[in-house]
Amino acid sequence: MDLEGRTCRYSAKRESWRTVLTLAYQSLGVVYGDLSISPLYVFRSTFAEDIKHTESNDEVFGVLSLVFWTITLVPLVKYVFVVLKADDNGEGGTFALYSLLCRHARVSSLPNCQVADEELSEYKKDSRGAASEKSFALRLKTTFEKHKVLQRVLLVLALIGTCMVIGDGILTPAISVFSAVSGLELSMSKETHAYVEVPASCIILIGLFALQHYGTHRVGFLFAPVIIVWLFCISTIGIYNIFHWNPHVYKALSPYYAIQLLRKTQKGGWMALGGILLCITGSEAMFADLGHFSQLSIKIAFTSVVYPSLILAYMGQAAYLSKHHDVEQDYHFGFYVSVPEKLRWPVLVIAILAAVVGSQAIITGTFSIIKQCSALSCFPRVKVIHTSSKIHGQIYIPEINWLLMILCLAVTICFRDTKRLGNASGLAVITVMLVTTCLMSLVIVLCWHQNVLLALGFVFIFGSVEALFFSASLIKFLQGAWVPIALALVFLTFMYVWHYGTLKKYEYDVQNKVSINWLLGLGPSIGIVRVRGVGLIHTELVSGIPVIFSHFVTNLPAFHEVLVFLCIKHVPVPHVRPDERFLVGRVGPKEFRLYRCIVRYGYRDVHKDDVEFENDLLCSIAEFIRTEKTGLNSSNDESGKDDRMAVVGTCSTHSLLMSEDNVENVDKAGPSELKEIKSPKVIKHQKKRVRFLVPESPKMDTGAMEELEEVMEAREGGVAYIIGQTHMRAKPGSSMVKKIAIDLVYEFLRRNSRAPSFVTGVPHASSLEVGMMYQV
Repeated sequence: MDLEGRTCRYSAKRESWRTVLTLAYQSLGVVYGDLSISPLYVFRSTFAEDIKHTESNDEVFGVLSLVFWTITLVPLVKYVFVVLKADDNGEGGTFALYSLLCRHARVSSLPNCQVADEELSEYKKDSRGAASEKSFALRLKTTFEKHKVLQRVLLVLALIGTCMVIGDGILTPAISVFSAVSGLELSMSKETHAYVEVPASCIILIGLFALQHYGTHRVGFLFAPVIIVWLFCISTIGIYNIFHWNPHVYKALSPYYAIQLLRKTQKGGWMALGGILLCITGSEAMFADLGHFSQLSIKIAFTSVVYPSLILAYMGQAAYLSKHHDVEQDYHFGFYVSVPEKLRWPVLVIAILAAVVGSQAIITGTFSIIKQCSALSCFPRVKVIHTSSKIHGQIYIPEINWLLMILCLAVTICFRDTKRLGNASGLAVITVMLVTTCLMSLVIVLCWHQNVLLALGFVFIFGSVEALFFSASLIKFLQGAWVPIALALVFLTFMYVWHYGTLKKYEYDVQNKVSINWLLGLGPSIGIVRVRGVGLIHTELVSGIPVIFSHFVTNLPAFHEVLVFLCIKHVPVPHVRPDERFLVGRVGPKEFRLYRCIVRYGYRDVHKDDVEFENDLLCSIAEFIRTEKTGLNSSNDESGKDDRMAVVGTCSTHSLLMSEDNVENVDKAGPSELKEIKSPKVIKHQKKRVRFLVPESPKMDTGAMEELEEVMEAREGGVAYIIGQTHMRAKPGSSMVKKIAIDLVYEFLRRNSRAPSFVTGVPHASSLEVGMMYQV
């Protein structure tokens, strides 16, 4: 028996390592595409103007030393050993850090948060220990919770990081493809190359964005092999150049040469840092794409493959340049000059493919972060298409895709050189890293409950390095660095105004919601005729009766016999388990047949189609009716005025099932332990009907059975969606800034944004819009 146990444990361990290595292999194509192609443009951008290449080689060796220590400090030490540990239940990125802080310090900007949300499995606090009553962490937490200004600053900081990621999604494809195509300059005249380089880059970029709707999974099997071949090429060429031109180049890895470069060149060396920081473009993807892989797989891929390959490539370029001082040609510092002449064309093809792969990764990452922002009410609703049914997170957003393509082509055509493209891309990259450093320092204190000195040390070490790079990039404002700033300001304005308008709309709903006493005064018929069917009234409120309901009742003479106040909201966790998806409760007395259903999604969850959603919704209501007397899975709503809310899962998570069968097959005998509750009326032309299969239980009373039958009959009558179509205007006397924000910007975004995800799939015959004017 012991031998069998050892064999099983060995097999499980071997399978685990097999999975980790497989993920590490896949991450090479998805995570490290952008980082791997940086040798194409780092030396060329660094030596563009700020420093010169002299016979002493001090500049070349100094640049190599700076590149080595930059790659070692930022991607290796900061991300691999520290930041990757700050995952949000396996998810990474700027909004993952913000989500962690929201849960630990109650600084969430989401308007309809509930105490019940904190009982979600993924909402649990970090297990690194609790903060003591006198600790700095508790005082900092209290400060953030008391001051709304600090909460807004935290939100704006996260939004700035997000805007710069979007800017990176525009600039990275441009500089990657442009640098790869620049290899053509070695095989044609300068005049001819000027007419070929930009059109060729634009054609490749158009093809790249045009193929996005197919999804990365269709060509994903090519990603990892392309990057592996590319890394093999640059590392092999690097080894060749080291031994062929300067075997002693390894001495330049000493920080002594970096210090000497800065002393010798002073301002020129400082400004050259803007080109050196391009060697770490794509490092943020290690954290942002964490949800698709695992910490260990990303660490293995970087430390064993990517890191040594990049170091060898840069050492090879430095070794070649140390023996070649002819700088008459513009392409002297380009990557392709150090490639042996016979290999230039094959390497050019591989470089273009690697640039496309690297660009694909950042484009997909841009789609992902915009979806997260939209889920957390920080970006207008857009159409999200899931391109893979197997791989979660592979999405396509048409509007964003074409916007990125237009801006990317505009930047490529306007700049036409790697210097200005590098300045723009560098500022976007280093800003995202600075935001990550700031948020990470708060996570160390508030979430990990570590000593504040550890957080200060983290900020001092990495923040000072990144601030130095940031200043060197910012000084080149007029040489291209203005582009990411302008893009960030535009996106930040739209995102913050959308978030502000969403909060104001929710505040208006809360202030004008109808009291329960008004509902009780109407009686069981709610003062009108109750017609057959289920009415789903969409509202953002998690408690109380929305004003849209009273507006509807006042203007229409009839309503459905079963009414559900439906609230679909997102919580600051990446995923919500299916068995915790629904919160169901009653509104008013039992005979009113009014229910409240709160559907909770994480910011990375996939919304179901309308048919499956309807089934899960009504199934959760039926399960609530069945378990109401027993008090199972109950959770108090924070309002205290509504009845108890029960946590109910989807149909697949509990014993009460909803099924749709053909009419002619319904009469077949089912399992003996299940009882079928069906409507006594059957429509002749109806091909399918819904039934509840309920385990027979002595706890099921006749009242609950009758209520289930009524819900069943109402379901057969059809489901109607009542959706509020609100128009907002600033109150008279509001400031000019508020009027512009609400009347112009927010209304423009609202009119041009998509309807809520659950509404888009609803047939027009089943939906009813109720228009209202809000003054906020």
